[in-house]
Amino acid sequence: MERSLHIAVEACLDIGRRVAALEGFRYPDDNQDVFRVLAEEGVVSATLLPTLLDMARFRNLIVHDYARIDDARVYGILKKRLDDFDAFARVVQIYLEGE
Repeated sequence: MERSLHIAVEACLDIGRRVAALEGFRYPDDNQDVFRVLAEEGVVSATLLPTLLDMARFRNLIVHDYARIDDARVYGILKKRLDDFDAFARVVQIYLEGE
C-alpha cells in the first residue's frame, strides 16, 4: 500500500511539474514547492494547499525514511484521504479547461 500511495503522490507531482513547465511558472525548488507554485498561480486553492503539502511530506517519508512509516497512518490515508487525489485532479482539470 505504501508503494501505491507513493506512486499516486508522484503522479500528482509529475502533473504539477508539467503544468508549471507548460505555463511558464517558476521552477519548483522541491516536491512541496511544486504545490506551492501551483497555489501561487491559482491552479490550487489556499485551502487545498496544506493537504498537498502533507502529500509531498508523506512521499518523502516513504522514500527517505521508510523505517518510520506508521501502518496506522497509511491505513488512515487509505480510509480518509483518497479523495485528496480526486480534489487535485479536479482543480488541475478545471484550470486546464479554463484556458
